[in-house]
Amino acid sequence: MPPEPVVGWDVGGAHLKAARLGETGAIERVIQLPCPLWQGMERLEAALAEALAALGPAGLHAVTMTGEMVDLFAGRNEGVAAILGAMRKALAGATLRVWAGRAGLVSAEEAHRLTAQVASANWLASATLVAQRLDAAILVDIGSTTTDLVPVAGGAVLARSATDAERLAAGELVYTGVVRTPVMALADRVPFAGDWVPLMAEFFATAADVYRLTGRLPEGVDLHPAADGGPKTGPASARRLARMIGRDVESAPEAAWERLARWLAERQLRRIQDACDRILSREDLPAGAPLVGAGVGRFLAAELAERLRRSYLDFGRLLGGPEAERARGADCAPAVAVAWLAGRGGD
Repeated sequence: MPPEPVVGWDVGGAHLKAARLGETGAIERVIQLPCPLWQGMERLEAALAEALAALGPAGLHAVTMTGEMVDLFAGRNEGVAAILGAMRKALAGATLRVWAGRAGLVSAEEAHRLTAQVASANWLASATLVAQRLDAAILVDIGSTTTDLVPVAGGAVLARSATDAERLAAGELVYTGVVRTPVMALADRVPFAGDWVPLMAEFFATAADVYRLTGRLPEGVDLHPAADGGPKTGPASARRLARMIGRDVESAPEAAWERLARWLAERQLRRIQDACDRILSREDLPAGAPLVGAGVGRFLAAELAERLRRSYLDFGRLLGGPEAERARGADCAPAVAVAWLAGRGGD
């Protein structure tokens, strides 16, 4: 376990997540901040400063990232280099380790030569922690934008793919989440007022609106403006959802919009279950392997475990610390994972 506190960072395209682990390896503090990186590097610099002020000093830091893919950068190599530069500047004087996927944790200098391994490898950090703590499991990390499905057994990560392109094709990366996913990506038509109604291909509403109407959106996870910049309330979410089928909210009773939200939520969960069934059909996990839920949408992972008749374990239970911080740690699993791995002195 770490001889000193260590901070892990997960630099995404929309959020900055950081986790501080104490000398015993227990989670002491976890923070998630909005960071729309596509708007400029100054967004990341400001978020880093705010997070560092909240977390306090540490001599050892570890970073993983997915933000290199935002359209601020011409390509992933440029993005990785820019993010590493910002991290080195913000953490001047501290030791910085960079997660490079199968290569493990490397120095910042070496990371510049391993940009392909560094890019979008945060899921592998989380899965590596799970593999070292459990005999077998499938990690189900459902975030604001994406879902990672990663089997582990015998101390090894059994993913068949590494890059985003490969993972999408293998079903190990499902591009759907419980906050930022546009509703138009959840279905092409919906049942409403006795008809099948096509959804408009417009950014009128998001998954956050869906789960706000179903009453399942976790508090404090919707950190970006709503699709229309409006309020984040049930009535406002219903109004945005109504626009998706060319209606005004007053055209139907409140119950109709709630029913539509439940249908869309079921459609999303079904898509995740289909991907999970595909992975389980490989038959490389024992029947008793649990689902380990991570991410702000892990309430869906718990429901998925029940449907698959498997036990469920929250990612936060894999490490010690106060209950509230372990829950936040599960929200930000890759940040926790790279901190834990760095504290152990390797991968």
